[in-house]
Amino acid sequence: MSSVPVTTDFPVRALGGPTALFEYGGLRFLTDPTFDAPGDYARPGGPVLTKTAPATATPADLGDVVLLSHDEHPDNLDTSGRALLPGIPLTLTTPGGGERLRESLGDKVRGLADWESVELDRPGGGTVTVTGVPALHGPGPREQVEAFTGQVVGFVLTGEGLPTVYVSGDNASLDAVREIAGRFAPVDTAVLFAGAPRFPVLFDNQVIVLDSEMAAEAARILGARRVVPVHYDSWAHFTEGREQLEAAFTAAGLADRLDWGKGA
Repeated sequence: MSSVPVTTDFPVRALGGPTALFEYGGLRFLTDPTFDAPGDYARPGGPVLTKTAPATATPADLGDVVLLSHDEHPDNLDTSGRALLPGIPLTLTTPGGGERLRESLGDKVRGLADWESVELDRPGGGTVTVTGVPALHGPGPREQVEAFTGQVVGFVLTGEGLPTVYVSGDNASLDAVREIAGRFAPVDTAVLFAGAPRFPVLFDNQVIVLDSEMAAEAARILGARRVVPVHYDSWAHFTEGREQLEAAFTAAGLADRLDWGKGA
Protein backbone atom coordinates (compact mmCIF):
# COMPACT_ATOMS: atom_id res chain seq x y z
CA MET A 1 0.00 0.00 0.00
CA SER A 2 1.40 3.36 -1.04
CA SER A 3 2.04 5.96 1.65
CA VAL A 4 1.77 8.80 -0.86
CA PRO A 5 -1.38 10.85 -0.20
CA VAL A 6 -3.85 10.96 -3.08
CA THR A 7 -4.69 14.40 -4.44
CA THR A 8 -8.20 14.27 -5.87
CA ASP A 9 -8.83 17.89 -6.85
CA PHE A 10 -8.03 18.65 -10.48
CA PRO A 11 -10.18 20.65 -12.88
CA VAL A 12 -11.81 19.16 -15.95
CA ARG A 13 -12.84 21.55 -18.70
CA ALA A 14 -15.64 20.41 -21.02
CA LEU A 15 -15.21 22.04 -24.44
CA GLY A 16 -18.40 20.81 -26.12
CA GLY A 17 -19.56 17.47 -27.50
CA PRO A 18 -17.14 14.69 -26.45
CA THR A 19 -14.16 17.00 -26.01
CA ALA A 20 -12.70 17.67 -22.56
CA LEU A 21 -9.32 18.83 -21.28
CA PHE A 22 -7.71 18.04 -17.95
CA GLU A 23 -4.27 17.97 -16.37
CA TYR A 24 -3.39 14.80 -14.52
CA GLY A 25 0.02 13.88 -13.14
CA GLY A 26 1.52 16.92 -14.84
CA LEU A 27 0.28 15.82 -18.29
CA ARG A 28 -2.54 17.43 -20.25
CA PHE A 29 -5.13 14.99 -21.61
CA LEU A 30 -7.61 15.84 -24.36
CA THR A 31 -10.57 13.59 -25.14
CA ASP A 32 -12.05 13.07 -28.63
CA PRO A 33 -11.01 16.38 -30.27
CA THR A 34 -13.83 18.11 -32.18
CA PHE A 35 -13.29 21.76 -33.13
CA ASP A 36 -15.06 22.18 -36.48
CA ALA A 37 -17.72 24.84 -36.96
CA PRO A 38 -21.45 24.04 -36.70
CA GLY A 39 -22.90 22.44 -39.81
CA ASP A 40 -23.70 19.12 -41.46
CA TYR A 41 -21.06 16.39 -41.51
CA ALA A 42 -21.24 13.12 -43.40
CA ARG A 43 -19.11 10.02 -43.65
CA PRO A 44 -19.32 7.28 -46.30
CA GLY A 45 -22.12 4.86 -45.49
CA GLY A 46 -23.23 6.77 -42.38
CA PRO A 47 -25.96 9.26 -41.54
CA VAL A 48 -25.42 13.00 -41.82
CA LEU A 49 -24.56 14.44 -38.39
CA THR A 50 -25.48 18.05 -37.60
CA LYS A 51 -23.28 20.05 -35.27
CA THR A 52 -25.25 22.81 -33.56
CA ALA A 53 -22.68 24.74 -31.51
CA PRO A 54 -18.96 25.51 -31.72
CA ALA A 55 -16.34 24.30 -29.26
CA THR A 56 -15.60 26.63 -26.37
CA ALA A 57 -11.84 26.64 -27.11
CA THR A 58 -9.58 26.69 -30.12
CA PRO A 59 -7.35 23.71 -30.96
CA ALA A 60 -4.07 25.28 -29.92
CA ASP A 61 -1.62 23.94 -27.34
CA LEU A 62 -4.29 21.76 -25.79
CA GLY A 63 -2.65 18.53 -24.80
CA ASP A 64 0.21 16.11 -24.32
CA VAL A 65 -1.97 13.04 -24.85
CA VAL A 66 -5.19 12.57 -26.81
CA LEU A 67 -7.56 9.90 -25.52
CA LEU A 68 -9.46 9.06 -28.71
CA SER A 69 -12.33 6.65 -28.12
CA HIS A 70 -12.59 6.03 -31.88
CA ASP A 71 -11.52 7.69 -35.09
CA GLU A 72 -14.33 6.77 -37.48
CA HIS A 73 -17.12 9.23 -36.60
CA PRO A 74 -16.96 13.00 -37.21
CA ASP A 75 -18.62 13.79 -33.88
CA ASN A 76 -15.64 12.20 -32.11
CA LEU A 77 -12.79 13.13 -34.43
CA ASP A 78 -13.47 15.88 -36.96
CA THR A 79 -11.32 17.60 -39.55
CA SER A 80 -9.86 20.07 -37.07
CA GLY A 81 -9.22 17.28 -34.60
CA ARG A 82 -7.33 15.26 -37.20
CA ALA A 83 -5.25 18.32 -38.05
CA LEU A 84 -4.40 18.69 -34.37
CA LEU A 85 -3.11 15.13 -33.85
CA PRO A 86 0.30 15.44 -35.57
CA GLY A 87 1.23 18.16 -33.08
CA ILE A 88 0.32 16.03 -30.05
CA PRO A 89 3.08 13.78 -28.67
CA LEU A 90 0.80 10.74 -28.26
CA THR A 91 -2.69 9.64 -29.31
CA LEU A 92 -4.17 6.56 -27.66
CA THR A 93 -7.10 4.90 -29.42
CA THR A 94 -8.54 1.56 -30.57
CA PRO A 95 -6.33 -1.09 -32.17
CA GLY A 96 -8.02 -0.46 -35.52
CA GLY A 97 -7.70 3.29 -35.14
CA GLY A 98 -4.04 2.92 -34.32
CA GLU A 99 -3.53 1.14 -37.65
CA ARG A 100 -5.56 3.70 -39.63
CA LEU A 101 -3.80 6.69 -38.08
CA ARG A 102 -0.29 5.27 -38.21
CA GLU A 103 0.26 6.46 -41.78
CA SER A 104 -0.18 10.09 -40.73
CA LEU A 105 1.05 9.91 -37.13
CA GLY A 106 3.73 7.22 -37.12
CA ASP A 107 4.86 6.39 -33.59
CA LYS A 108 2.71 9.21 -32.17
CA VAL A 109 -0.30 6.87 -32.10
CA ARG A 110 -0.89 3.64 -30.23
CA GLY A 111 -3.91 1.37 -30.21
CA LEU A 112 -4.92 -0.19 -26.89
CA ALA A 113 -6.82 -3.46 -26.65
CA ASP A 114 -9.06 -4.09 -23.65
CA TRP A 115 -6.98 -4.13 -20.43
CA GLU A 116 -3.78 -3.21 -22.28
CA SER A 117 -1.77 -0.49 -20.51
CA VAL A 118 0.85 2.07 -21.40
CA GLU A 119 3.14 3.89 -18.96
CA LEU A 120 3.64 7.62 -19.56
CA ASP A 121 6.49 9.54 -17.97
CA ARG A 122 5.42 12.38 -15.69
CA PRO A 123 7.33 15.68 -15.92
CA GLY A 124 8.32 15.55 -12.26
CA GLY A 125 9.19 11.87 -12.19
CA GLY A 126 7.07 8.77 -11.90
CA THR A 127 4.51 7.54 -14.38
CA VAL A 128 0.85 7.69 -15.31
CA THR A 129 -0.67 4.36 -16.36
CA VAL A 130 -3.38 4.50 -19.03
CA THR A 131 -5.35 1.28 -19.44
CA GLY A 132 -7.68 0.62 -22.36
CA VAL A 133 -11.04 -0.66 -21.10
CA PRO A 134 -14.11 -2.16 -22.79
CA ALA A 135 -16.69 0.01 -24.54
CA LEU A 136 -19.57 -0.87 -26.87
CA HIS A 137 -21.05 1.74 -29.21
CA GLY A 138 -24.56 0.26 -29.10
CA PRO A 139 -26.71 -2.47 -27.54
CA GLY A 140 -26.00 -6.16 -27.93
CA PRO A 141 -23.01 -8.48 -28.36
CA ARG A 142 -19.70 -6.97 -29.38
CA GLU A 143 -19.55 -8.67 -32.78
CA GLN A 144 -22.99 -7.34 -33.73
CA VAL A 145 -22.38 -3.82 -32.43
CA GLU A 146 -18.92 -3.39 -33.96
CA ALA A 147 -20.17 -4.55 -37.36
CA PHE A 148 -22.23 -1.34 -37.54
CA THR A 149 -20.54 1.25 -35.32
CA GLY A 150 -16.94 0.04 -35.13
CA GLN A 151 -14.49 -0.44 -32.27
CA VAL A 152 -14.53 1.93 -29.29
CA VAL A 153 -12.18 2.04 -26.31
CA GLY A 154 -12.50 3.66 -22.89
CA PHE A 155 -9.62 4.59 -20.63
CA VAL A 156 -8.68 4.34 -16.96
CA LEU A 157 -5.87 6.55 -15.64
CA THR A 158 -3.95 5.71 -12.47
CA GLY A 159 -0.70 6.79 -10.84
CA GLU A 160 1.16 6.99 -7.57
CA GLY A 161 -0.56 9.57 -5.38
CA LEU A 162 -3.16 10.25 -8.08
CA PRO A 163 -6.90 9.59 -8.17
CA THR A 164 -8.38 6.95 -10.45
CA VAL A 165 -9.99 8.49 -13.54
CA TYR A 166 -12.33 6.76 -16.00
CA VAL A 167 -13.07 8.15 -19.48
CA SER A 168 -15.91 6.11 -20.94
CA GLY A 169 -15.77 6.93 -24.64
CA ASP A 170 -18.89 6.21 -26.69
CA ASN A 171 -20.04 3.34 -24.51
CA ALA A 172 -23.61 2.08 -24.17
CA SER A 173 -22.93 -1.01 -22.05
CA LEU A 174 -23.44 -1.10 -18.30
CA ASP A 175 -22.01 -4.62 -18.34
CA ALA A 176 -18.75 -3.09 -19.56
CA VAL A 177 -18.95 -0.56 -16.72
CA ARG A 178 -19.38 -3.43 -14.25
CA GLU A 179 -16.28 -5.13 -15.63
CA ILE A 180 -14.31 -1.93 -15.23
CA ALA A 181 -15.62 -1.38 -11.70
CA GLY A 182 -14.56 -4.92 -10.81
CA ARG A 183 -10.96 -3.95 -11.51
CA PHE A 184 -10.79 -0.26 -10.62
CA ALA A 185 -13.67 0.84 -8.35
CA PRO A 186 -14.05 3.11 -6.54
CA VAL A 187 -13.31 5.68 -9.24
CA ASP A 188 -12.61 9.24 -8.20
CA THR A 189 -13.57 11.02 -11.43
CA ALA A 190 -15.67 9.55 -14.23
CA VAL A 191 -15.84 11.45 -17.51
CA LEU A 192 -19.03 9.89 -18.87
CA PHE A 193 -20.11 10.21 -22.50
CA ALA A 194 -23.90 10.52 -22.43
CA GLY A 195 -26.55 12.23 -24.58
CA ALA A 196 -28.59 9.14 -25.55
CA PRO A 197 -27.88 9.39 -29.29
CA ARG A 198 -30.24 7.34 -31.44
CA PHE A 199 -30.75 6.63 -35.14
CA PRO A 200 -33.84 4.91 -36.54
CA VAL A 201 -31.63 2.90 -38.91
CA LEU A 202 -29.44 1.53 -36.09
CA PHE A 203 -30.46 -1.07 -33.48
CA ASP A 204 -34.20 -0.26 -33.72
CA ASN A 205 -33.56 3.29 -32.47
CA GLN A 206 -31.99 2.13 -29.20
CA VAL A 207 -29.34 4.32 -27.61
CA ILE A 208 -25.78 3.87 -28.89
CA VAL A 209 -24.18 5.79 -25.97
CA LEU A 210 -25.40 6.04 -22.36
CA ASP A 211 -28.68 7.79 -21.69
CA SER A 212 -29.08 9.88 -18.56
CA GLU A 213 -30.44 7.13 -16.32
CA MET A 214 -27.71 4.78 -17.48
CA ALA A 215 -25.08 7.44 -16.74
CA ALA A 216 -26.39 7.76 -13.19
CA GLU A 217 -26.31 3.98 -12.81
CA ALA A 218 -22.76 3.89 -14.18
CA ALA A 219 -21.75 6.44 -11.55
CA ARG A 220 -23.28 4.25 -8.84
CA ILE A 221 -21.58 1.09 -10.14
CA LEU A 222 -18.21 2.85 -10.25
CA GLY A 223 -18.61 4.45 -6.84
CA ALA A 224 -17.58 7.68 -8.56
CA ARG A 225 -16.92 10.67 -6.32
CA ARG A 226 -17.29 13.04 -9.26
CA VAL A 227 -18.95 12.71 -12.65
CA VAL A 228 -18.15 15.07 -15.53
CA PRO A 229 -20.73 14.51 -18.28
CA VAL A 230 -19.68 15.15 -21.88
CA HIS A 231 -21.14 14.16 -25.27
CA TYR A 232 -24.61 15.53 -24.47
CA ASP A 233 -24.54 18.90 -26.22
CA SER A 234 -23.55 20.53 -29.55
CA TRP A 235 -24.94 17.78 -31.84
CA ALA A 236 -28.52 17.30 -33.06
CA HIS A 237 -28.53 13.51 -32.68
CA PHE A 238 -28.05 13.74 -28.91
CA THR A 239 -31.59 13.21 -27.59
CA GLU A 240 -30.93 14.04 -23.92
CA GLY A 241 -29.10 17.03 -22.50
CA ARG A 242 -28.21 18.69 -19.22
CA GLU A 243 -31.81 18.85 -17.96
CA GLN A 244 -32.30 15.09 -18.31
CA LEU A 245 -28.90 14.36 -16.75
CA GLU A 246 -29.67 16.56 -13.76
CA ALA A 247 -33.06 14.87 -13.32
CA ALA A 248 -31.61 11.36 -13.54
CA PHE A 249 -28.79 12.03 -11.07
CA THR A 250 -31.22 13.75 -8.70
CA ALA A 251 -33.59 10.76 -8.84
CA ALA A 252 -30.66 8.46 -8.09
CA GLY A 253 -29.55 10.59 -5.13
CA LEU A 254 -26.30 11.45 -6.91
CA ALA A 255 -26.82 15.08 -7.90
CA ASP A 256 -23.95 16.17 -5.67
CA ARG A 257 -21.54 14.10 -7.83
CA LEU A 258 -22.12 16.18 -10.98
CA ASP A 259 -19.41 18.54 -12.20
CA TRP A 260 -20.27 20.34 -15.44
CA GLY A 261 -16.66 20.76 -16.51
CA LYS A 262 -16.22 24.50 -16.14
CA GLY A 263 -12.78 24.10 -14.57
CA ALA A 264 -9.91 26.26 -15.79
